[in-house]
Amino acid sequence: MSRHLTPSKIGLLALIRLYSDGVVPSSATIPILSFLVSYLLPVHSQTSQENDSVSQDGFTISIQKLQSATISYASAIPGRTVWDLLLKLLWAINSLDALHAFFNELPLLLEKPLDSSPDVPDDPKLLQQKRMLFSRNSPLGAFVRRSQLEFTRLQFHDGNNLWKSLIIYRAPTMAIWKRRNPTAGPRSYDSNLQMESFDRNGTLSNLLYGNFPSSSSKNDRLKHGNTSTDDMEKLLDYQVSRMQRSGNRVPQAMRSQLRAMAQSGLIIPSVASYVYFLDAWKSGDYPSSFDSLHRYFDYTMQSRDRSLYQYALLNLAILQADFGCFSEAVTAMQETIATARENHDMPCLNYSLSWLYQFGRSHREEMAEIRKKGVLGSEKEALSFLKAKAKESNMWNLLSTTLLSEAKLTLSNGDNVSQAFESIIKASHLNVTKNTTEAYGGLMLMQSSIFERLGVACQAWSYCELFLQCYAGQSPSEDVIQIQCKSAYILARKGRWEEALSRMDQVDHEALRTLRYQQFWTTNLGILRLRRHLHREELDTGDHILAQLRAAPTGAPELQYYISLVEIQLHMRRGDYTHALSLLEKLLSDLEQQEADIFQQLKAMILKAQLFDQAGVPQKGFSVALRVASLAHRARLLPVLWEAVGAIGRVLVSMKEFEATVRLIENVLPQALECEDCDLAAYLFSCLADGYMGMAGQAKGESLQRKEKLTKALEALERAFEEFARIEDIRGQCEMMAKKATIMHRNGDSVLANDCAARYLDIRKAAKMQG
Repeated sequence: MSRHLTPSKIGLLALIRLYSDGVVPSSATIPILSFLVSYLLPVHSQTSQENDSVSQDGFTISIQKLQSATISYASAIPGRTVWDLLLKLLWAINSLDALHAFFNELPLLLEKPLDSSPDVPDDPKLLQQKRMLFSRNSPLGAFVRRSQLEFTRLQFHDGNNLWKSLIIYRAPTMAIWKRRNPTAGPRSYDSNLQMESFDRNGTLSNLLYGNFPSSSSKNDRLKHGNTSTDDMEKLLDYQVSRMQRSGNRVPQAMRSQLRAMAQSGLIIPSVASYVYFLDAWKSGDYPSSFDSLHRYFDYTMQSRDRSLYQYALLNLAILQADFGCFSEAVTAMQETIATARENHDMPCLNYSLSWLYQFGRSHREEMAEIRKKGVLGSEKEALSFLKAKAKESNMWNLLSTTLLSEAKLTLSNGDNVSQAFESIIKASHLNVTKNTTEAYGGLMLMQSSIFERLGVACQAWSYCELFLQCYAGQSPSEDVIQIQCKSAYILARKGRWEEALSRMDQVDHEALRTLRYQQFWTTNLGILRLRRHLHREELDTGDHILAQLRAAPTGAPELQYYISLVEIQLHMRRGDYTHALSLLEKLLSDLEQQEADIFQQLKAMILKAQLFDQAGVPQKGFSVALRVASLAHRARLLPVLWEAVGAIGRVLVSMKEFEATVRLIENVLPQALECEDCDLAAYLFSCLADGYMGMAGQAKGESLQRKEKLTKALEALERAFEEFARIEDIRGQCEMMAKKATIMHRNGDSVLANDCAARYLDIRKAAKMQG
C-alpha cells in the first residue's frame, strides 16, 4: 500500500491535465471542476457530512465514475467527448517508462515559483503548448505538486506495483478502447509485450505478468494498491468525527472495510484502534473499549510525547462514567484538568470543566468532595467561569451549551422565567451567527420544555416538530431520540396513544445500536406502555413492565424519577395507599436531598394530595396543595398550578364549599385546557361537576336553580367522560358514567339512567376482554 498514489489518483491527474490543455469546453467546466474538487477537498466538507457513512469507495474513484462524470460532455476536438480524450490519455501510459514520463511532465502544469531565477529560460514544451497553468497553492496545484513529489519518493518495487495497479484499474475499458483502436490486442496494456523481438511466453513475461490478477474485488484493490495509506487515514478520521458528532456506532459497511484491512495483512493506521474503542464503547463492551483506548494512546504517545495525555484521560473518564464507575470517572477527570492546565490546553480544560459540571448535576453525591475543595465553586459561579473561558477560546458550541445550562438551572431553581428566556435567546443568536448546528437539538429541547412548563402545549409540540423536520439530520442522535420521546409524551397526554407509540418506532435503528441510546429509548417506551396499561386497569401487565423497568439500567435520574411516579400510581390504582404513601415519602426525601428540579418536587407533592383524596381524607392534603400552588405560581409552573387548584377544589368539596369550588375551577379551566393534558382536564371537569352537584343539593327542591345546576353538572360529567375516554382511563369513565346514572335516576328519568348503567357495564366488559 503506497502512502499517497493510487490508480484513481492517476485518473484524476489525467483529467486535470486535459482541463489544463484547454480541451474541456466552457459548458463542462463547472461539472468537471466540481467532480475534481469533491475528491480533493477534505472529507469533512459539507457534502460529506450529508451522507450517513463513507466507505472506501468514497475515497477511491472507480473507472466507471470517471466515465459517468465525463462521457456526457463534448470536448474541444470535434467528434470526441471528454471521456474519449481521458481514455486515450490513460491508455497512452503503456509502459512503466511512460508512467515515469507522465509524472515528469506534471510540473509543466504549474506556474513557475516566484523565487525562480529570471535567467532560466522557459521550457520549450511549455512554449509550444498554450495550456492553463495552476497556482502552486491552489487545490489542483497542490494536488499535482504532492503527487509528483510522492512519485519521486517511491521505491522501484512500489512504482512497479503502482503500474500493475493501473493496468487492473483501466482493464474494464479494454472493450471501449478496442472499438476506438482496432489494432489493440489483449496485451496492449504494455507496449513492450507488443514488440516482435519480445517473447510473450518467456520467463521475463511470466515473471512480470504471469500471476497477474484479472479481477478488481475489494480485497484485490487493497492488496494491489488501489487504496493508499492517506485514503485509509481519511476514511478512519471521517468515521471518528462522524461517530463523535452523531454518537452512533461504526456502520456495517465500515466494519466490513476494517475487517478486509485486517485480513489483507496491510499496515493499519493507529487511528483504527480509536475507531474500535468508540465502537466497543457505544456497544457496551467495557473490556474491549478499555483495551482499545489504551492501545491507541500507547501508539500516539510514542510519536507525540505527552501532548495527547490529557485526551487519553478525558476519554477514560467519560468511559468510566458511562459504565457506572463514577468515583473512577471523577478521579480521571480531575487528573485531566490538572494535565490540561499543565500543558496549557484550554479547549480540553474548558470541556473537562463543563463535563464535570454536567456530571455534578446528575450525581451530586459523587461530587461532594470536589465541592468541598471548591474546584468549581457554586453552580452559578461555575457557569459564569465556563462562559468567560468559552468566549476567550472561541468555543462557541461550549458557550451555547453553557447558556442552555444556565437557563436550565434557572428553571430548576424556580427563578424568574424571563432570565431563562434571556439565556435561551442568547444561545439561539449564537447558534445562528456562529453556525453551531450541533447545538440546535439542545436549544429546541429547552424551548419545548419551557413552553411546556408554561402550559402552552401547542408551542412545545411545534418546537419538537420543527427540530425533527429541519435539524434532525445534522444533530447528534441523542438529541433526536430525546425530542422524539418528548413528542411521544405530548401525544400520549392528548390521548393519541397509537401515534405516540408510532413516533417511538420512528427512531433510527442505527442509533439504537448504541447501548446507552437503546436503554434510554426502551425505558421511555416502557413508561409510556405502563401508563397506558394503568389507564386500562391492566394492573398485572403493569406489574410485569414495572419489574422490567426496575431491572434494566437507566442511568438518567429523570427516568428513575418517572419510574418511581408510575410505581406509586400503580399502587394507588390497586388501593394500596399505605405502601404508595411510603414510596412517595421516600421519593420526596430523595428529591430534596438531591436538590432536584422544582418541577419534579412539586409534581410529587401534588401526587401526595391526590393520594389523600383517593384515600377518602382529602383535607389532609390541603396544606400540601396550598404550598404547591404557591410555589408553582411563583415558578410559573402552570400545569402543576392547575393540578394544585384541582386538589384544593376537592378539599373544598369535602368541606361543602361548593360555590367556592365552582368559582375556582371555572377561573382556571380555560388556561388548563391550553395544556392539552386530557388527564388534567378530566380531573378539573370532574371536580367542577361535584361542585355543581353540591350546589344543586343545596338549592330548593324542583327549583329552576336546581335544574340549572344539575344540567351544568351533567355537561361537566360528559366533558370529563370524553377526556377520560381519550386517554382510555377505564376507572374514570366508569366513575363519570355512574355519576350520570345517579343524576338521571334522581331526576326520575329511568330510561336515560338505564342507558348510562348499560354503558357502564359495556365499558367494564370491554376492559375485561382487552385484559
